[in-house]
Amino acid sequence: MTTAQDRIDALELAFGSLDDPGNPLGAAALLAADAAGTVLPEAERVLDDFGLNAEFVPADVGGRLERMDLLGRLLRPVFRRDASLGFGYGLNCFFAAAPVWTAGDDAQRRLAARLLLSGRRLAVARHEVAHGNDFVRDEFTARAVPDGLVVDGSKSAVANASRATGLVVFARTEGASRGRSHTVLLLDRDELPAGAVENLARRTTTGMRSAEFGGLRITDCLVPHSAVLGEAGDGYELSLRSSLLIRGLIPSIVLAGADTALRTVARFAGRSRADGRSSLDVRHVRDVLTGGFLDLLIIDCLALVATRALHLLPRQMSAYAAAAAYLAPKLVAESMDEMSAVLGEETFAQDGAYAMFQKQRRDLPVTSLGHAGSAGRQVSILPQLPYFARHAWFADPEPPPDLFRPDRELPPLDLSQPALLGDGDPLAATLVACTDLLEDADDGVGPGGPALRFLARVLTGELAELKKAFENVAEGDREALSSPQSFGLADRYTLVLAAAACLGVWREQRSAPAGRADAFLAAPAWVTAVLYRLVARLGLPLPDRPVEPQRLVLEEVVARLHDRRSYDLYASPLA
Repeated sequence: MTTAQDRIDALELAFGSLDDPGNPLGAAALLAADAAGTVLPEAERVLDDFGLNAEFVPADVGGRLERMDLLGRLLRPVFRRDASLGFGYGLNCFFAAAPVWTAGDDAQRRLAARLLLSGRRLAVARHEVAHGNDFVRDEFTARAVPDGLVVDGSKSAVANASRATGLVVFARTEGASRGRSHTVLLLDRDELPAGAVENLARRTTTGMRSAEFGGLRITDCLVPHSAVLGEAGDGYELSLRSSLLIRGLIPSIVLAGADTALRTVARFAGRSRADGRSSLDVRHVRDVLTGGFLDLLIIDCLALVATRALHLLPRQMSAYAAAAAYLAPKLVAESMDEMSAVLGEETFAQDGAYAMFQKQRRDLPVTSLGHAGSAGRQVSILPQLPYFARHAWFADPEPPPDLFRPDRELPPLDLSQPALLGDGDPLAATLVACTDLLEDADDGVGPGGPALRFLARVLTGELAELKKAFENVAEGDREALSSPQSFGLADRYTLVLAAAACLGVWREQRSAPAGRADAFLAAPAWVTAVLYRLVARLGLPLPDRPVEPQRLVLEEVVARLHDRRSYDLYASPLA
């Protein structure tokens, strides 16, 4: 029986070595395709042969999607090489299909599954997000008539516009009440009247240059009532509910690109100069590499929690998914800025050994769905914090240990269960429990033991400060929750959650049966260095710099570079 790990390894091997100049799917070929703004046909054939679309289709309608954490990992071999390929070929199809899996009836789910499993694509045309700097606001409208709905309008930037057979369209419904202004339609272009859908010009982008962002125009197109996903007017709620499914994947795709960026910089820093020395002899360079790796571990702990919580904590997971999707691009963007200083002029290289860095750096803002996505994720966290402050923090029980254990099976994914607003915050309880564990432990925890204890205590104190800040804010007080101070506190909350996720992963690795734990993750060095980095970001009191943990983490960075293993929780072998 083929396992998910087998599929991950097979996909990695199918692409071959990224830095092999003779590999037709290597960095040189991907960079050339990116410069030309085209898709590399050989790379798409690899994904065709692998059947990547089946990973986006739930098992109950014939696909291979059973666990969201494994889907995130399956995307990494693709996004480690080319975000345009990963997004344009498949992930955008999953984004488009999310409303179908969330609210579609049996016939609609079978239609989406049939299209994807036959190798065709879905595209989504979302409703506009209000922006003060929009020059043009274009959208689709749906007008009710006795036989169905008449769809009109256009969108100028739809991913995979001309390549998609299935269209998921958010259309403004005429005369609808506030909050019910949009209806979501699932359309099969093959079944629509000839000429009803017109492909418009492709738009160029700074990042993900090989991905197609084109326009669509639909003119006076009658569609049946059976095309409506959910109920008429469900568009806003469906968008929010779909985001619960999507957000947990953002950290994995951001992490994958950053893995390549970090590997590029580590290889550059390790070059021997004529005098036998290297950039690794400079403390700042060592700190940048160590910090970049620590950020990827933070991101992966959040990715693990956010995706597994969909199965284990569906009523509490919304804040975790939003926090993971918010924090991951932010950490990587700042880390890439630091790494660019190490690369120097090679930061701008368009070809050669270090050119993948500039590509990954350009792709990041598009990969992470841009600034609007970041603000939206904070906005979805903020309304939950007053409730957590009054009812959850320092009161909730801990989550199940399997939340932090990727080797454990999960209950089936039930998309009717996830809630838009959480009714508790068990992940925060992990921070409190781990702090108590460390307070009761002797100094035999290992390198950084006293520092780890101090850092956990400081972070638990920050959670107490957040509780004070939010427990007097009335739920639904939009003025208080939309203040710059509240947004700043929401940012701090995401860092506290990140610390809790990392502590949970470390504790479960530490207590795993012999032979089941990862030696690096079970040791306290990485989590001590991670917490030091998070506490420094928060501007809170720090212990003396934990030198030994930092040294051990740097050794892991260098070892994984030479052993060709991934910079995440799994240390997976690379081609």
